[in-house]
Amino acid sequence: MKVWFLGTGTSQGIPVIGSNHPVCLSNDSKDKRLRVSVWIHWDDYSYVIDCGPDFRQQMLVSKCPKLDGILFTHEHADHTAGLDDIRPFFFKQGDVPIYAQKRVLDSLKKRFDYIFTTENKYPGAPSVNVIEVKHNEPFTLGNKTVQPFIALHGGLEIMGYRIGDFAYLTDVKTIADEEVAKIKGVKVLVVSALRLAPHPTHFNLQDALDFINIVKPERAYLTHISHLMGFHEEVQKELPENVFLAYDNLEITI
Repeated sequence: MKVWFLGTGTSQGIPVIGSNHPVCLSNDSKDKRLRVSVWIHWDDYSYVIDCGPDFRQQMLVSKCPKLDGILFTHEHADHTAGLDDIRPFFFKQGDVPIYAQKRVLDSLKKRFDYIFTTENKYPGAPSVNVIEVKHNEPFTLGNKTVQPFIALHGGLEIMGYRIGDFAYLTDVKTIADEEVAKIKGVKVLVVSALRLAPHPTHFNLQDALDFINIVKPERAYLTHISHLMGFHEEVQKELPENVFLAYDNLEITI
């Protein structure tokens, strides 16, 4: 299985519009981050986790040839605002499957009502096949089993996903022990780390490192990174040898 980091930035991306912060002015390509998302593919299967406002650009850069489905972590705009750009996939493939918990599906139906409507539908609009993800109910993608798990983004429930030896969790601040147990033993963990200073609704760097020490994956990759984390090259030098600051267009094999 291969994982392509389509975007590794926080909700504003890096550079932030109008910012003179040194990281936003960096010429290092690893300091330029689109909104957070990954493309996961194996055999002839192809899935994306989250579909933010940079989705079109990410699909063009990665040359993703098809989309068997989108897994949503939660409803915030930096994870959902690109849904309309599934149209080219829809025109080639038909309805695109989307996976999310009921609250997130309800939010998408409000924001993208023209996608979900069945009456007087505009002919250029895409359509989706809705699959509700329920807590403690594994489901299948292609020939792999997916174990969903729950964390909290402040007070908001976030869905993380374990697919075999890979687990993905973003926008997390707290997670219960029984949910951590579902991902222990993974070879590769992707987890968010917003910045160095504490944050009320996100892991900061130390929070993420503490969590990695509990899960004990072979490798861990940090994502959902803001400019306040610092320069990629400098931060990476300070990380444990099995922890990596992910960057846009990094591809890993599991």
